[in-house]
Amino acid sequence: MRALKAAVAAGLALAALTGCTREGGRVDMGPTGGTPVEGGTATMALPPAATPNWIFPIGAPGYGASYNYGIQSLLFMPVYDAVQDRRKGELTTHGPSTLGLEPAYSDGNRTVTVPLRKGVKWSDGTPVTARDLEFWFNLVKANKASWGNYSVGTMPDNVKRFETLDDHTVRLRLSRAYNPDWFTANQLTLMRALPQHAWSATSDGGEVGDFDRTKKGAEAVFARLTRHAKSLGSYGSDPLWKTVNGPWKLAGWRDNGQVTIVPNEKFTGPRSQRPHLDKVVFKPFTTADSEYNVLRSGGVDYGYIPPSVMAQKEKFEDKGYRVDPWEGWAATYIVYNFNSTHAGPLLRRLYVRQAMQHLVDQKAMSEVIWQGSATPTLGPVPVTPKSQYLSPAMERNQYPFSVARAKALLEAHGWRTGGGTARCERPGTGPDECGAGIAKGTPLKLTLLSQSGSTETTNMMQELKSSLSKAGIELTVRQQPLNSVLGNSVPCTAKDPGCDWDMSFFGTAGSWYYPLNPSGEQLFSTGASANFGNYSDKRADRIIRAVQYAPDMKSVHAYGEYLAEQLPVMWMPNPAYQVSVIRNDLRGVEQNPTVTFAPQDWYYVKKAPRGEKGGAK
Repeated sequence: MRALKAAVAAGLALAALTGCTREGGRVDMGPTGGTPVEGGTATMALPPAATPNWIFPIGAPGYGASYNYGIQSLLFMPVYDAVQDRRKGELTTHGPSTLGLEPAYSDGNRTVTVPLRKGVKWSDGTPVTARDLEFWFNLVKANKASWGNYSVGTMPDNVKRFETLDDHTVRLRLSRAYNPDWFTANQLTLMRALPQHAWSATSDGGEVGDFDRTKKGAEAVFARLTRHAKSLGSYGSDPLWKTVNGPWKLAGWRDNGQVTIVPNEKFTGPRSQRPHLDKVVFKPFTTADSEYNVLRSGGVDYGYIPPSVMAQKEKFEDKGYRVDPWEGWAATYIVYNFNSTHAGPLLRRLYVRQAMQHLVDQKAMSEVIWQGSATPTLGPVPVTPKSQYLSPAMERNQYPFSVARAKALLEAHGWRTGGGTARCERPGTGPDECGAGIAKGTPLKLTLLSQSGSTETTNMMQELKSSLSKAGIELTVRQQPLNSVLGNSVPCTAKDPGCDWDMSFFGTAGSWYYPLNPSGEQLFSTGASANFGNYSDKRADRIIRAVQYAPDMKSVHAYGEYLAEQLPVMWMPNPAYQVSVIRNDLRGVEQNPTVTFAPQDWYYVKKAPRGEKGGAK
């Protein structure tokens, strides 16, 4: 899930400002050297069919796309986040872009103290304090079922008491001892400071007060904020969203998803976080082809190319652009709806999922369809980049491509696979029968919702359809814009309207981007908000909880190995987030594996006058 010019005229104006030519989309500058300059506009292309549609930092279910979070974090400083430590060359949870400083654990890891950066103010001049974190906590505690990051037993359930020690320190008394690595990476990174002094009202025009300190009041405040967040067309004019503490503020948010930000001139955070550019535009595109055409003409400064044209990257390099694949810390998969009104009984059978996984030729898809810019997903823990979370067993493919094995699994459980669509011939619950809820003659037919806008995704789904048919599994693919797929793939019960979807894919740029610790409490634990397919397994729940508690790698390895075998989803090739194409004169771009972005670090360079030696920041 995703990333971020105006018209050619704006680009020509920028070329004049930066001292670089831009005729026919050509940039007269190499990837190094030059003299840094202040100002200018940069336009970043958003992924195909990706439309930013949520500004409120408490994301509702179905609104958790990475580009929503990325834009929010530019307006509202995260307390903790996955940030790049340039000195160490690795990711950490705190740095100049975060409001929180290094957390301290005590009492046998049952208490965590969070110190806040001093001197940070909201754009209206009000100091950012611990009360703003308490405001966030009160809202999510009273409205956790409406929070997209909620998973039963985790934040806020695992905090017995939230204490404000002073204006810049909060202390969380936890329900038990937690693994500090997991708690910081996966729980503290959820925290936000929200402007209590401006937002804590139960009605528009009503008094602002401590309403969030009661459950009823917090529900009313949250309902008001959510109502405003659903009014996409008013984001640019709504006074609510003008109170920010990040380095950027909103200048425009169109219904089509184009977002424009400008520097927050009232920003009081670290000087290193003050923007160099005058404006950044995040531009949406319906398809990768439409973005590619605009990129070729010089209409975006930071875009991407489809993997299918990787062989032509020299054409962009000759025009003054650099090509840099953006690899993500992610897993890619197709969601199974275990509660589907008609396919639920099929998908709940492990042997069916195993047969289907044997029909996913990930190696061929990665090499041919994705032109080598994808790698197989073998389980819930990313295989690349290598990390301490990965065990040797997780690096092996438990379900290599094999039509014969897929057929054998189905036939051993009562299915006739020859001559078209497979049908159940031996109904029942015995070890060699089809399984509970599957009647005699039931066909193995499934429907898949898949995001549109990507040639690679379309080709991959057609390849999957063809492979499944070789074992008698009939797949119907329905393509929709990404937001529609996310909106239609929500947790449901078989009795709910709209629970007739069987499978869902939204992973053109990766399905799920992990925090630093790649645990599965939001994805695969029973009742988790991002567990869109209602997967439920008691052993998986126990293992996932163990990852949260034990301060070692054994539990993480057990979790990864078990779910790789159990197939709560269909593992698919994990593509690079995108193959980025960036103007050579746009510098300071760091492609964070967790696909957040920091345009406050970006700046332009111009050619140094003859005889002078230019340098980059």
